[in-house]
Amino acid sequence: MKKLLAFTAFAAAAAGAYAQDFPAGKTVTLVVPFSAGGPTDRVARDLAEALQKTLGTTIVVDNTAGAGSSIGTAKVARAAPDGYTLLLNHIGMSTMPALYRKLPFNVENDFEYLGMVNEVPMTLIGKPGLPANNYKELTAWIAANKGKINLGNAGLGAASHLCGLLFQSALKVEMTPVPYKGTAPAIADLLGGQIDLLCDQTTNTTSQIEAKKVKAYAVTTTKRLTTPALKDLPTLAESGLKDFEVTIWHGVYAPKGTPAPVLKKLNEAIKAAMKDPGFIKRQEGLGAVITTDKRTEPAEHKKFVSAEIAKWGPIIKAAGVYAD
Repeated sequence: MKKLLAFTAFAAAAAGAYAQDFPAGKTVTLVVPFSAGGPTDRVARDLAEALQKTLGTTIVVDNTAGAGSSIGTAKVARAAPDGYTLLLNHIGMSTMPALYRKLPFNVENDFEYLGMVNEVPMTLIGKPGLPANNYKELTAWIAANKGKINLGNAGLGAASHLCGLLFQSALKVEMTPVPYKGTAPAIADLLGGQIDLLCDQTTNTTSQIEAKKVKAYAVTTTKRLTTPALKDLPTLAESGLKDFEVTIWHGVYAPKGTPAPVLKKLNEAIKAAMKDPGFIKRQEGLGAVITTDKRTEPAEHKKFVSAEIAKWGPIIKAAGVYAD
């Protein structure tokens, strides 16, 4: 018994010393499971720049893209649980369990949650020649054209795909999905009239709305946005779709088993980085809202993701959408 107590005390002291020393000047890798240049990559690079100051070491962004973010996410799940390999992922953490028949990791059990970073609103937009000029007219047009409407998205599991699924589920109307390899070609075809509707992030749609190149109908947040180009758009919830809300949120994760003192130090450094003026300015420029509520804490972050898994699972399964 004395040996056990002595070992426990030694282990606790060692963990405390390790945390005090961490990161000891070593480079921390922040894995982004998407290609460079996209919205999530931009969030990661902004965070890495601020986190270098608060953590006091070099942060390297590693883009490991593919399979709807599951490849990069799996990479972190397999990494050594020492705090030197982290993951920044978006809403895909809550949709992968339903989208993929087999995953080499369990989202809820194979990661340590370090807190949410931000949320990006979405907008429902239509092609330039669409006859509906507001949301009420849009719903009438949808009702009159059932079976004829093309709804674009940026690919399986993309934010636009998820928003489209939820929109159809809320309206109880099926539209023809038109997947693209990214948002840029989807918007190009929307502008050209090849597709009718698209629901995508403000980071991708605001400039088109501001230039009046597309028809804008609603935002997917619970409250109206304050951005000048979007402030007059109603929310889908106030337009009649009760409880409709889709935001593209980002959170940070570490491999399961990372020592608690290290997790605490990382969480504190991330929260401090999110208050960096430069980070705030760049995120606002993307149309993102920095998380300031209790979801910046690991337990609440995990609770939120579990709720999102429960929300998206039935919608994805009902749509019969799967990826091998």
